[in-house]
Amino acid sequence: MRSRLYLIISFTLFLSRPGVSQTLVNRALADQYFLEGDYEKAAVFYEKVTGDSVYTPYLTCLLSLKDYEKAEKLVKKQVKKKPGNLIYGIDLGYVYTSSSRPDKAEEQYRKILDQLKPDQQQIIAVAAAFYSRNNITYSIETYLRGQRLMGSRYRFRFELADLYFSNHETGKAIEQYFAALEEDDHNLQGVENALQDRLYDDPEKKNSEAFREILLRRIQRSPDHVVYTELMLWFLIQEKDFETALVHAKALDKRLNEDGGRIISLAVLSVSNENYEAAINAYRYILERGVRSPYSLTARMGLLNTVNRKLTSSGSIDEAGLRALEHDYKEALDDLEKSSATFPLMRGLAHLQAFYLNKITEGQQLLEEAVQLPDLRPSLQAECKLELGDILLLQGDVWEATLLYSQVDKAFKEDPLGQEGKLRNAKLSYYMGDFEWAQAQLDVLKSATSQLIANDALAMSLLITDNTAEDSVPAALLMYARADLLGFRNKDSLALLTLDSLLSLYPNHSLADEAYYKKAEIMKKRGNWKEAIAYLQSVVTRYGEGILADDALFEEAGIYEKSLHDQAKAMELYGELMTRYPGSTWVVEARKHYRSLRGDHIN
Repeated sequence: MRSRLYLIISFTLFLSRPGVSQTLVNRALADQYFLEGDYEKAAVFYEKVTGDSVYTPYLTCLLSLKDYEKAEKLVKKQVKKKPGNLIYGIDLGYVYTSSSRPDKAEEQYRKILDQLKPDQQQIIAVAAAFYSRNNITYSIETYLRGQRLMGSRYRFRFELADLYFSNHETGKAIEQYFAALEEDDHNLQGVENALQDRLYDDPEKKNSEAFREILLRRIQRSPDHVVYTELMLWFLIQEKDFETALVHAKALDKRLNEDGGRIISLAVLSVSNENYEAAINAYRYILERGVRSPYSLTARMGLLNTVNRKLTSSGSIDEAGLRALEHDYKEALDDLEKSSATFPLMRGLAHLQAFYLNKITEGQQLLEEAVQLPDLRPSLQAECKLELGDILLLQGDVWEATLLYSQVDKAFKEDPLGQEGKLRNAKLSYYMGDFEWAQAQLDVLKSATSQLIANDALAMSLLITDNTAEDSVPAALLMYARADLLGFRNKDSLALLTLDSLLSLYPNHSLADEAYYKKAEIMKKRGNWKEAIAYLQSVVTRYGEGILADDALFEEAGIYEKSLHDQAKAMELYGELMTRYPGSTWVVEARKHYRSLRGDHIN
């Protein structure tokens, strides 16, 4: 009511100004009523105004009011005025359709198609006008007619594919993409980009299944057409089927006499998706080529570091495999020599020795050598110092560890590397029970440029704040921090005993859920999946309203999915997380995993 009153007052003042024409007032009133959805009053004022600028809103009003007689007169007047503009002819056909005169509409639309010229812009404009009137059939017809008119100059393949998809004619849409590839292999990137959303925003997988079937037929029919193999490789990568993708990548590498770059890229992508077997096979393929490939060094380092990740992330400890890997690392460093180029090998071996083979001194010495390498980039030197600090902390050398962390913090003040140094120093203070100093450093890191570091800082800050507020001597937190440090130093048995003592002495403490969660982490590290699940379930069932419950449920689902390969149970737990904790930060990831396990394609 107030807005209408304001409008009346405004227009009264507007009318009182000298030189203001009635036409301007009518147009202003018409536009205001139109915006408010009052088409009846808007039409009254539009009728009093002339000019092309009111044509579209006035026609909208008449069609909304079902005043088809006036609408027809308006459009015919515009057609007569601008006979070369075919859009008005489409509007006339739409008036016929709206007024239940389909034969006249059909006749009018055919007339429009007959007037098309071999003009790309005109054809696109007419097709768009049909589409805007919800007439996909004639929009498609326009492009098909345009193909015949334009010949080889422009074929409207991508435009037609979009329309066929909109019309649920998946096969025809995909055929347009293949036709584009037949006309020019350079259309491959455009086809891949166009398919990206079409194939994977498709919960029922109909589009991707149709695409795979048509692509396979094309490959069988034209095995020498390399672009189809390229497209199949792209498709398999989207599907995360890296093993089969590697088969096609090898075929392309051999057929095109490539240098192995494609294989290396696939290996790196496989590692990032934790498909270590595919990556290992890819690196081995490069190494089998010998010195012919410029990627031999990259492949040898990549192979060793991938095997390292595979062995150390499996949960169960393969002592023989770890010792064999150490031997291979040493052999590679003997062959290639220690240098800034082979730094990844030195770092990988040092970590393996210190954290998994109980050869802390050897790992430390190797990293001390690495820090002194000539031409080693400062950022790599800083990463090496952080790793060396961790190894010193393993040995219990707290002061040397904090010195190295501080050096990185100081040298890379505003860089994520420096922030990582500060975070490790904060953790070290926390391990040693200096919670006040740890909190001071964590407060700075809450606004770190690295979101991961900021999140870690916030989590640790909350842990300290929540468990020191009431206790002048936070005995339970001191005990928990000690267990945390023992776990870091791989003294798992002592860590578990400390956590058991905490739960026995402080059964109702707010750290109880943290203690169970930490025990689950230790069991997971050992590969004791049943025990890990039991502790995670304790967090969910006993402390379902606590901050760790959703984390525990997500971790439990992950164990069933990745380690026990029980897809049904994993889906059940992901579903429970989404239902029970809809506000959890894990919901998005849980939904992705749930859909993937269900068989949906996730981009």
